Amino acid sequence: MTISEKILAAHAGKKEVRPGDLIQARIDLALGNDITAPVAIKEFARIGVDRVFDPEAIALVPDHFTPNKDINSAEQVKILREFARQYGIKHYFEVGRMGVEHCLLPEQGLVGPGDLVIGADSHTCTYGALGAFSTGVGSTDLAAAMASGEVWLKVPPSIKFIYYGKLQPFVGGKDLILYTIGQIGVDGALYAAMEFTGETIAALGMDDRFTMANMAIEAGAKNGIFAVDERTIEYVTGRYKKPYTIYSSDPDAEYRQTYQWDVSTLEPQVALPHLPENVRPVRTVGNIELQQVVIGSCTNGRLSDLRIAAQILKGQKVHRNLRLIIIPGTPEIYRQAVREGLIEIFIDAGAAVSTPTCGPCLGGHMGILARGERALATTNRNFIGRMGHPESEVYLAGPAVAAASAVKGRIAHPEEVLQSA
Repeated sequence: MTISEKILAAHAGKKEVRPGDLIQARIDLALGNDITAPVAIKEFARIGVDRVFDPEAIALVPDHFTPNKDINSAEQVKILREFARQYGIKHYFEVGRMGVEHCLLPEQGLVGPGDLVIGADSHTCTYGALGAFSTGVGSTDLAAAMASGEVWLKVPPSIKFIYYGKLQPFVGGKDLILYTIGQIGVDGALYAAMEFTGETIAALGMDDRFTMANMAIEAGAKNGIFAVDERTIEYVTGRYKKPYTIYSSDPDAEYRQTYQWDVSTLEPQVALPHLPENVRPVRTVGNIELQQVVIGSCTNGRLSDLRIAAQILKGQKVHRNLRLIIIPGTPEIYRQAVREGLIEIFIDAGAAVSTPTCGPCLGGHMGILARGERALATTNRNFIGRMGHPESEVYLAGPAVAAASAVKGRIAHPEEVLQSA
């Protein structure tokens, strides 16, 4: 079996499972946010139970419109807050403690290797970076899971992605996953487990792995997953307090497909509107002027992302025709960025630094686009109207390209900024 199949088999109480099997599996954690959890809470009330299955195995994170942008968003968060108090939910994160959910949960040690995690958010697949099977579900599935501690799933087939070669400077996990989606398309891994491996992956830091797993859904995948190695264990040690099981794919495991790429010459990648599969090397996109750059989100709002951005922005100024918004993923990331002087670099450059929020990624607030405006963002989706007006455009890239583009006022390679410094 593959690593994904082994985790599902263990949580379903079976010796083995195969792609296409329908299983009922116990979960280790259920996640909801300020958009999806209110619907789940309403459905939970209809079930008629008087308690949740485990108040320590549910996380509620109001992160999309935080701080509340209007009356409706305030009412949404109030539903979460009152539910958390009524049922003794331990992991409820209010403003000041709240982070972008998929940055926050791993940091807080709420997910670990071998776990089965569901969340009413499509980017719950992020936690596959830790060797967990994690996937997004609908709000009604979340309601049932909060009551029963179980979820029903169809076992997905697995696709193996093998990467070779040492990465060039300023090329990271975002570029690898954009390149991958560009090669296979937004439906290239439809309802499959994307298993990332190879010597390039072994050398990749945890933040980059989170980025890759996060965007598995953009290829249509059920989940993305990495084998547990020393980097994983180093990350979870001291964070994840529960015992965990490490699973790995068998040598004779069956895969629906296998892809292999030498990425030693890969350039930073950019996804052009209006799909994440519309990918090109940054040097080939042409002279595209921008009105906004966003660095943050559950895809690239982690500390290493901010460090890369600061490396390029230090001593530079944001282009006068452009606004740069930087959003640390969690309060702890924000705090460490302050300690390291990164926030001062950003402010000196002319950036606006926000408290943790999903905000502009989904066109929620803190950076909405007007008609005809173009933004380059380190987020995960560039659909029509994703960040604001239906006639605006969103381009996707990693933090190095984003920072360089903020300085140049157009989509730019990081070397353009560093060479002129």
